Amino acid sequence: MLELYFFPSPNGVKVAIMLEECELEYQLVHVDITKGEQFGEDFLQISPNNKIPVLKDTSTNETTTLFESGAILLYLANRSKQFIPEQSPAYFQTLQWLFWQVGHLGPMAGQTHYFRKFCEIKDIHGIERFSNEMNRLYTVLDKQLESNEYVAGEYSIVDMACWPWVKYIDWQGQSFEEFSNVKQWFDKVASRPAVQRAEAHGSSTQVDREDYRNVLHNQTGASLANRKNKNE
Repeated sequence: MLELYFFPSPNGVKVAIMLEECELEYQLVHVDITKGEQFGEDFLQISPNNKIPVLKDTSTNETTTLFESGAILLYLANRSKQFIPEQSPAYFQTLQWLFWQVGHLGPMAGQTHYFRKFCEIKDIHGIERFSNEMNRLYTVLDKQLESNEYVAGEYSIVDMACWPWVKYIDWQGQSFEEFSNVKQWFDKVASRPAVQRAEAHGSSTQVDREDYRNVLHNQTGASLANRKNKNE
């Protein structure tokens, strides 16, 4: 009934965590984004932004297909009536932090990973710019967790969204030693069986650094069109 088009990147793992937490039956469809499988015509029909994850729900009369991890988390939360408050001030607080993750923590972490780990040249300006921004974001998160057990108060889709990105804190030039509240929260979320099951989906995945860089970086509209033409 549920299909998750998946690669064990943070955005893929966050949706897998939600499915596991809700104890929903689902089928994984692996999409190797380091080999360019996200550019296949069939995949582009369900993910026009050529990104994972994608969720396909065939349990109703009309199939629902969604891309964008934040939208998928909201869909599953509303479908299962779990891990999001009923509409109230707490509901909008949860949305606020979810949007913070998808608009700030995730994109800035991705840019930081590029400049610190995958960029062909050592771009000092890029490294400094995005590492500093990650430090600011971790300061925001640490302050929020100073008075909250979980990011939005109760354990929710926000924690599932943030956790897979925080897992790579060292890639981002940061340290748990500086952010003790984040560390305590991270360990608590990591101990959840559902999180561990979701993490196991990617335990055997090997990523070739050169393939990753060549396929995922420096995309343009023209390069995508050329790739499509080669596949036809």
